[in-house]
Amino acid sequence: MSDVQRRDYELHPELSIDTPAQLKALGDPLRSTIVDVVLERAMSVTELAERLDRPRGTIAYHVDVLVDAGLLHVVHTRKVRAIEERFYGRVALTYVLPDRPGEIPFIRDVFAEIDLDRMHESKVGLSTYRHARIPADRVVEFGERLLALAVEFAEEPRGGDTEFGMFLALFPTNRTVAPPVRHAEHGEEPT
Repeated sequence: MSDVQRRDYELHPELSIDTPAQLKALGDPLRSTIVDVVLERAMSVTELAERLDRPRGTIAYHVDVLVDAGLLHVVHTRKVRAIEERFYGRVALTYVLPDRPGEIPFIRDVFAEIDLDRMHESKVGLSTYRHARIPADRVVEFGERLLALAVEFAEEPRGGDTEFGMFLALFPTNRTVAPPVRHAEHGEEPT
């Protein structure tokens, strides 16, 4: 029997994170983990506490902060011994953070999470770095395709015993561009 799970609630494609409360809420590592975990399926505070091995009161506090910031919301409820249990889900699939000057978004978090030993032992995972000098309209096209791939990855049904991360970045570099090739006999650029 498969242990694959599908998310049990609908959410918006993206939400721009633009208030101090939202930025502060996502700046806490535990709250950031909570919004990632409920991407799999809506969870109650009790389930989150068990999953994250933290006290229920601690999780309840952090869930309230995320709800107040508009990052989590109640997606359904159920009665458990005369008490209404709330299940929380994300508001959006992707939270779009503002760029920080001089820093690539998420890069510090990515490096902190990579389990290099496990990656090398299991031979699972991929990293690559490429360069191309291409026109701006093609950059836009590649950007749209990369975003679609990231969304597809995040939407994948949950299963297996290892969580994988995907980091994509498309950016202009500060490398110098080679000058165009000129025809030696006429000093002209090729057409």
